[in-house]
Amino acid sequence: MRENDMLEKEEIFSKVLRAGRRTYFFDVRATKADDYYITITESKKFTEEDGSFHFKKHKIYLYKEDFTAFKDILDEMTGYVLNNKGEEVISERHQKDFRKLFGERAEDAVPAESYTDINFDDI
Repeated sequence: MRENDMLEKEEIFSKVLRAGRRTYFFDVRATKADDYYITITESKKFTEEDGSFHFKKHKIYLYKEDFTAFKDILDEMTGYVLNNKGEEVISERHQKDFRKLFGERAEDAVPAESYTDINFDDI
């Protein structure tokens, strides 16, 4: 590999965001002309049935001329989501009362207070 190719791949500044099975890498890199750009890489871990795993990665290259428009749209989109749905995470994985069985709704579930409290020392 040529020396210029090595310089092009050098990371100038980096940050990592770990978010469950996903990890986001934010890297400032230099072009051949020694100007800076950002790469954003999403890495997601997938586990196979046999216990082995692999990662899928997706990368975005973001250049200075697009920073302002990208930031404006990102701010608008995140603001829209937070204003309309709040900060609480709503998903199958995060909902305490989510029911995986087809057709079962949270309001159909038997309330916990209707169960009898059993002390196993009494058995």
